[in-house]
Amino acid sequence: MIGQNSKFFGFQISSVTQRRIDNFKRNRRGYWSMWIFLVLFVVSLFAELVANDKPLLVSFEGNLYFPTFISYPETEFDGDFETEADYRDEFVAELIEAKGWMFWPLVHFSYDTINYELPSPAPAPPNPVNWLGTDDQGRDVVARLIYGFRISVLFGLILTILSALIGVTLGAIQGFYGGLTDLIGQRFIEIWSGMPILYLLIIVASVITPNFWWLLGLMLLFSWMGFVGVVRAEFLRARNLDFVRAARALGASDRVLIWRHVLPNAMVATITFMPFTLSASITTLTSLDFLGFGLPPGSPSLGELLNQGKSNLHAPWLGISGFFVIAIMLSLLVFMGESIRDAFDPRKVYN
Repeated sequence: MIGQNSKFFGFQISSVTQRRIDNFKRNRRGYWSMWIFLVLFVVSLFAELVANDKPLLVSFEGNLYFPTFISYPETEFDGDFETEADYRDEFVAELIEAKGWMFWPLVHFSYDTINYELPSPAPAPPNPVNWLGTDDQGRDVVARLIYGFRISVLFGLILTILSALIGVTLGAIQGFYGGLTDLIGQRFIEIWSGMPILYLLIIVASVITPNFWWLLGLMLLFSWMGFVGVVRAEFLRARNLDFVRAARALGASDRVLIWRHVLPNAMVATITFMPFTLSASITTLTSLDFLGFGLPPGSPSLGELLNQGKSNLHAPWLGISGFFVIAIMLSLLVFMGESIRDAFDPRKVYN
């Protein structure tokens, strides 16, 4: 009930927080978007258990094996070679099934598994084995979508969190102290933001071999600036309010004033801004992968799948699959962002 404190899993929740939670729930589009996105993200986190070219569990001669987590040589199953067993090989499968059984994941391919038994040349159209077909190298599209979804979301989440930490810190310092500190900070941001970010990323990516962490570091150099403006504005507004002046008069230090009294008010704008930053981060990574300056070749990438769709117009399932996954992902994030924005807006009232 609004106006009274309540508990959530044993934690005390203020009336303001409860009102925001209620407003978020009343926005049905954003509320259900959050749950759909969480389900998709959790499934992608366990992609190895959903799409893999190794069985989850093998029973052989009464013993249990876990090929997804542990590598076993072919000789372990009465084979001829000391190398890791290829469970998709008919010879190995017959050896195991003669004395046991295999329990496979839902999709029998990993993101880099090549299907050598395609009914037609790659890229092969959808069939009972490859539900959304294969790419031009014979790799299963469903598996690459699951793994690509995970990489895109993890990349965006890490980049958004790190950008928020840097942007909030610098914005708080600029807005709280103002004067020369704010002036120098704003001039630096104006110069730094004027650089052609995409061109710089392409130039650096063409000099070094890009990977997940290289791309994350390069994009972090510029992505923090979006948070500085909103946090700086909140601090400029709140630093002269009565409760801040009263705390200063009582002898509170600048650190206490910033982190305990002013920052909680600025975090409302920051949290509202984060879902949109996450969407922009995913879009930038997809764009770089599409242009060929993103993740290393062979990595599961939604942008690389779109590029294959452009290069193979006779295989429309490639572009259509990548487009729908990206469109659904970004739509869910935008709906969540709108719902969070409305939840923190005190003027927003739901009937």
